[in-house]
Amino acid sequence: MRVAVIVLLGVHLVYAGTHSLKYFYTGVSRVIDFPEFTAVGLVDDGQFMYFDSNTMKAVPKTEWMRENEGEDYWDTETQKLIGSRQVFKNNIQIAMDRFNQSKGVHTVQVMYGCEWDDQTGATNGFHQYGYDGEDFLSLDLREMRWITPVVQGIITVLKWSHNRAELEYRKHYFSTVCIEWLKKYLQYGKSSLQKTVSPQVSLLQKSSSSPVTCHATGFYPSGVTITWMKNGQDHHEDVDLGELLPNEDGTFQKTSSIRVTPDEWKKNEYSCVVEHQGKTVTEKEIRKNNDFSETNTKTFPSSLSIEEETIEI
Repeated sequence: MRVAVIVLLGVHLVYAGTHSLKYFYTGVSRVIDFPEFTAVGLVDDGQFMYFDSNTMKAVPKTEWMRENEGEDYWDTETQKLIGSRQVFKNNIQIAMDRFNQSKGVHTVQVMYGCEWDDQTGATNGFHQYGYDGEDFLSLDLREMRWITPVVQGIITVLKWSHNRAELEYRKHYFSTVCIEWLKKYLQYGKSSLQKTVSPQVSLLQKSSSSPVTCHATGFYPSGVTITWMKNGQDHHEDVDLGELLPNEDGTFQKTSSIRVTPDEWKKNEYSCVVEHQGKTVTEKEIRKNNDFSETNTKTFPSSLSIEEETIEI
């Protein structure tokens, strides 16, 4: 399970299609240059709340949350997350014991939430645990059971899958409670979130021997498709697609790189095609840019009202 906490200074949403409410929790085994416990909440991939064990306080990250939820809400969320912090400390020790680890920096991660399609009404829920960046446990709501890809998770799978009352609670939470909070948050931000921003697209190359990078940036919402064409045909060889990353203004960026020799580039016609919200942008000319970087991005390794995570593995 690869998860990342996305820290944004602003956000614009499109109030149509599939929407999501996600929470990321991360517990770290010992003090490093990062809080031992963090929690981040995202609506449609934009951050709206944050908590860490250094500040010990849940706080809003959007103006629409500040305007619509008062101190009682944030005090309640804070107390829930303080409880989750202790559970994560216990879970890290349990996981370390199962993996026969006695020292080192280790992490337990949780990602959970729900999705709602405002066109069809379809909903979906998800709840996943990771340990040291690898899949550890996940909830199969269709089969109403927990599953694990590693032997160290079997003890927990057997325990949790036999707790039918807990499974029914989670089914109700993800199909009803979570969806209700998602809709509430969308309504909170409706007046300021109905905006679509198209991407700016550039072809960048640090040197003639470097891969050519198609860089799409400044777009919202986050859904974007980047593909390559060679002489008018779809081209998939030697292509590496980058991860979605946030910009500080609330928009997103994404890259796709292609490895091609200078001679091949001269003899053929390559182009990058970026599709976003039904619009297509095509770029063919390389712009040299030795300063190309992602310095306007802030990402951290990870983590409605918030569901309280108080179950030990």
